[in-house]
Amino acid sequence: MKRLFGFAVMLSCAAALSFGSASAAFAVTESAEAQIQEIADTDTTNTENIGAETAAAEEAEENREAEAAAAEEAAAAAEAAKSEAEAAAEETVQNNKEAGLPVMMGDTADEAEEALAREKEELRQEVVDYALSFVGGRYVWGGEDPHSGADCSGFVRYVLSNTAGVSMSRSSYEQAREGATVSPEEMQPGDLLFYGNGRRVNHVAMYIGDGQIVHASTAKTGIKISRWNYRTPVRIASFIG
Repeated sequence: MKRLFGFAVMLSCAAALSFGSASAAFAVTESAEAQIQEIADTDTTNTENIGAETAAAEEAEENREAEAAAAEEAAAAAEAAKSEAEAAAEETVQNNKEAGLPVMMGDTADEAEEALAREKEELRQEVVDYALSFVGGRYVWGGEDPHSGADCSGFVRYVLSNTAGVSMSRSSYEQAREGATVSPEEMQPGDLLFYGNGRRVNHVAMYIGDGQIVHASTAKTGIKISRWNYRTPVRIASFIG
């Protein structure tokens, strides 16, 4: 009886050991499967990220190509517009030549205005240069030709008439009523300055730039250069343009 009981106990222990080993083996299997699944999930995420980055790179490349194409198209359009403008300018020049009109280069209002301003500036300089060629000449009351002698109004009248084609009165008093009034800040070479006693004008001179005038001064000093404000001018006027 005691032997039977001991054998039974031994069988029970063996069965318990066998069940424990099986449970442990099952737990190890579950852990391995979980690790495998985690690795698989990580690979899937990495693959998705790589795919998104690739798509973004492709989109950026497409955008760059589109921008480059747009830039080339804009450059081509600008070049075409320039060619058309040049052709139009050449046609205008040719038409003006055929019609006997002055040739005005430039196809915009701004360019035409700049060209006109340059022409006026050159004319003013021509007027001044001609007036200065008489410095040292004689003052002759009532004279109208500085080659032989002229008074103040005859001098400026002769110079402006023979360079700029300006028609003006004979006396400084009458000349002071003509032309366009300008301020000392606005006066330019070729403009006239009128001087007087009070408001009565009795002398006229021509501004030559750099704060100076040229004028037929007196019988003693003749045609000479002075400072523009050696006397206070009654009026300053432009007769050119």
